[in-house]
Amino acid sequence: MLAAKQAEVWNKWNTEAGRETALDEASQDQSNLMVKWLRSLGRTDLNILDAGCGSGWMCARVSEFGQVTGVDLADEVIALARERWPDVRFVAGDFMSMDLPEQSFDAVVSLEVLSHVPDQKGYVAKVARLLKPGGVFLIATQNGPILRLNKLPPPDGWYRRWVDRKELREMLAPHMDVLEMTTVVPRAKEWPLRLFVAGRVRKLMNAFSGGLYQRTLEGWGLGWSIVCYAVKR
Repeated sequence: MLAAKQAEVWNKWNTEAGRETALDEASQDQSNLMVKWLRSLGRTDLNILDAGCGSGWMCARVSEFGQVTGVDLADEVIALARERWPDVRFVAGDFMSMDLPEQSFDAVVSLEVLSHVPDQKGYVAKVARLLKPGGVFLIATQNGPILRLNKLPPPDGWYRRWVDRKELREMLAPHMDVLEMTTVVPRAKEWPLRLFVAGRVRKLMNAFSGGLYQRTLEGWGLGWSIVCYAVKR
């Protein structure tokens, strides 16, 4: 029942206001970092899973590294994705109950899905079962402390539970080794933090520092999203 309700919510959300194709700064920075990590593997024969792929744009982006499967609850959005990117295998359904071959994927990507999953530890455990030994898990999820600081309104019909970096590490620890974890896109509505992360301030300071200013803020955990590179043991 919950999965069916969430499918309805996400079908509506993804198709409103051009969200299928319009990417915000956080989505762009998350995907850029994940593409960088995948490129570092030096392979184009990977079997890749996008677990909670939404409109499928990330599937298309990582297809240069191998064969991609995208799964998502939002069946109407998946149908549109199939038309846009016929070279990607798209499957509509509940990832948590979906019958996918274990130890068959070289990489799993997950962008801002974890916080909308009721069984977060179960989600990570399933990803681990699907990965081959040595496979990589690239996950981006909303950064709980920063989103609470920004006082986001209550969710409009969907499940939401944010985590922090410590919680994410603890979820990954039974299955994987974390090689890198950072945050992206510093944001804050409240003073005095707002003074340091406002868009104009960041652009000015980045221009003087060659991007070091923003990378420092992100390393301190002030980014909108947590982005992590982990490897299955």
